[in-house]
Amino acid sequence: MTGGLLSQLVLPLCLFIIMFGMGLTLVLGDFTRIFRFPRPALAGLGGQMLLLPLVGFALAAWLMPTPALAIGLVLLAACPGGVTSNMVTYMARGDLALSVTLTAVSSLLAVISIPLLVGLAFQVFGGGYQSVRVPAAQMMISLMLMTLLPIALGMWVRTRSEKLARWLEPKISLFGMLFLGALILGVLVREGDQVVTGLMDSGVAIILLNVIMMALGLGSALLLRLDSAQSTSIMLETGIQNSTLAMLIASSFLQDDELAVPAALYSLVMYVTATVVVLMRRRSARLNRIAAEQGA
Repeated sequence: MTGGLLSQLVLPLCLFIIMFGMGLTLVLGDFTRIFRFPRPALAGLGGQMLLLPLVGFALAAWLMPTPALAIGLVLLAACPGGVTSNMVTYMARGDLALSVTLTAVSSLLAVISIPLLVGLAFQVFGGGYQSVRVPAAQMMISLMLMTLLPIALGMWVRTRSEKLARWLEPKISLFGMLFLGALILGVLVREGDQVVTGLMDSGVAIILLNVIMMALGLGSALLLRLDSAQSTSIMLETGIQNSTLAMLIASSFLQDDELAVPAALYSLVMYVTATVVVLMRRRSARLNRIAAEQGA
């Protein structure tokens, strides 16, 4: 009963709060910017909504040894970028407005894409899970209530009082980071044996998913001749996933913590690679500043 209360009430409520915090950072222009600046936005969304699921399915079919790990990897790949990508983009001196736009639009599209992709993953990799019916309609409605509704409420609060929004957002952001840490710890405790096995069996696939997507994101941006700030944003947006959402879906909708193992492991990997990008970008900015000062 306690586990049911946790997965059905506490975890969705925490996600609601986190997405409300994301809404506090958004304005209506973040959703319409894609029409005013289509090239960088479409490059980011193409990587997030098309390339990422394709790479996720390919790696799951190639490297994942069990149906649970394969489906879990696809579930992760189906999730949009979260507020973490916006924070890391800011730290890496990327185009924050572009990052926010990609996060906002992909979060809207994820209401439809997640149930469809997860349902397809169960059909492709079903195995022992073939008897499980993915509640696509229920998932769509719940995702709307847990993501779109709090985002809209957060945006409404910001329009009423930007000062209140700026005061609340960092506190909710900190809550989100602590919650993600607690969620990962919970998965590690409950699924300890599976996590160790999953790390040994799927570590390569998880690392490859992160590295390949960051490389594809950067490559597509360079092909479109976007500037370094935009390229950084697209690279991070395609490489950083809302693993919190993936773990909540695994625990709450699909009732199987083993499906959350890839998301928990991916969280650790993406923070390492994101830190590398931040350090490289800051070093580049510092060298450019020194060169400019010497040139002057």
